[in-house]
Amino acid sequence: MLSVHPVTPERWHELEQLFGSRGACGGCWCMWFRLPRRDYEAGRGERNRRALHSLVLSGHPPGLLGYVDGAPVAWCSIAPRSEYRRLLASRTMQPPDALPAWTIMCLFVARTHRRKGYSVDMIRAACAFARDAGAPLVEAFPLKPNSADVPPIFASQGTLGAFLAAGFVPVAEPSTTRVLVRWQPTP
Repeated sequence: MLSVHPVTPERWHELEQLFGSRGACGGCWCMWFRLPRRDYEAGRGERNRRALHSLVLSGHPPGLLGYVDGAPVAWCSIAPRSEYRRLLASRTMQPPDALPAWTIMCLFVARTHRRKGYSVDMIRAACAFARDAGAPLVEAFPLKPNSADVPPIFASQGTLGAFLAAGFVPVAEPSTTRVLVRWQPTP
């Protein structure tokens, strides 16, 4: 059973534990979409860790942690679209309309806990978190099926199957490897 909680300052060390010394992947610390490329590259590792820590300390949780038996095993980055600076500048990941949205930009599950459905659980929890914060809709840009030529690191935005299982619907295909999917809370 997975329990999910917003990442608050009290949970920071648990996020560090989950991400490990590599910051989840190659020193990213889930800052790839939040920083301009130059700042991200210069901050790879420790500076990106400090940048994420600052977000956690700001009082606005930048995502959720999932726990099994009290141990952190999963992460989901969710925030209003406007907080992802590189997403806003992307030519291929633009929405087809101006509807305000919260965006799920990263899913990370500890290697020992993968393929157990935790991504779907994290996506559902992220939708509930965004809904409770007043989000009119949640969007994501998961990998299309059969994107075999895409390195696994790029699966960090999730797979289409996981989002469909969580109740999202496809809206657009902004690239050859990505699908824009959305979820709207019921009134």
